[in-house]
Amino acid sequence: MSETKKEDVMTTSSSFVDGKKGELIYRGYDIRDLGPNATFEEVVYLLWNDKLPNSHELELFKAALQSKRALPDLLYHIMRRFPWEATPMAVLRTAVSAMSLLDRSADDISLDSARDKALVLTAVMPTIVAAWERIRNGKEPIAPRVGLGQAANFLYMLDGKEPMPEAVAALDSYLVMLADHGFNASTFAARVTTSTGSDVYSAIVSAIGTLKGPAHGGATQRAMEQFIHAAQHGDVGDWFKETRATGKRIMGIGHRIYKVEDPRARIMRGLAEKVAHSSGTGNWFDIATEIESLARQDEYFIERDLYANVDYYSAVVLYTLGLPIDQFTCLFTISRVAGWCSQVLEQLADNRLIRPKEGYVGKRDQTYVPLAER
Repeated sequence: MSETKKEDVMTTSSSFVDGKKGELIYRGYDIRDLGPNATFEEVVYLLWNDKLPNSHELELFKAALQSKRALPDLLYHIMRRFPWEATPMAVLRTAVSAMSLLDRSADDISLDSARDKALVLTAVMPTIVAAWERIRNGKEPIAPRVGLGQAANFLYMLDGKEPMPEAVAALDSYLVMLADHGFNASTFAARVTTSTGSDVYSAIVSAIGTLKGPAHGGATQRAMEQFIHAAQHGDVGDWFKETRATGKRIMGIGHRIYKVEDPRARIMRGLAEKVAHSSGTGNWFDIATEIESLARQDEYFIERDLYANVDYYSAVVLYTLGLPIDQFTCLFTISRVAGWCSQVLEQLADNRLIRPKEGYVGKRDQTYVPLAER
């Protein structure tokens, strides 16, 4: 393993974000095409194999994922001893770390072994999240069910009921659109960990810990919290004016990369409207669209090219599906683990230590003074 030269630029063929054009591409496919049409399993296969699967390949891949969904009994035993008030992302991070202790080949980072671990981690992430939701509410976890896709199986494991097709379709599209997003903070963390020669579990734990930060993965939760606050206020327009007057952020509006509308936001807006109105909870969609409209008329947002991002309408979709707000970032993880694993496999294929060159801004020419003279 050699150290990256300072003039080297990290490259990837997994995904590409063009903030000026408003484009997101997975392995050459535009998210505006994948989002409404592809299933999550198709996208995972695409990210890991650089091609979309044919029907036979997809069925084999889905069967492989389904065969890895069950959690070891010991992990359930460990999770039952977590404090029920624990942050779900902290639980998820700890559970994934614990899984490495139960895998005798955890330190094997050969490409074949890494692909096996990617399959396991992608398969079990929904199981861990659903299991914790039941455990912390004093219920027994529900085992995954063969024959269901990732989205449907997750919803099934929450309450043991057959999920509605509309709910499955909405969640599946959400998973597709969050699967990868260039060198974002958590993906970069996963690649840095991998570059040191560490194991796949450690790379994913690094990524989860990074996504846990509110500046990266927490925007969906905070967007929904603001919709609830606006509803409690009673007048959305007054709430917006008061929020702006106090200098508070409008969560889910604006993106560090996109200077035009996030292409995923347009798709999520349509999904949010569909699931909200079909479930009879359209008020959340109406509140979100009113706040977005007010923002687009505000000079602050206009001058800075700030538009709704994927988190904004994802909040409405996830909340309408009945998911607890503090689990929203875990749902993000269920999707993004596919991209993390894609990038980890790419890093392993030509692994070199990632060590950015620092820009030192500290003092110089200091003279040591003996302790007695200070």
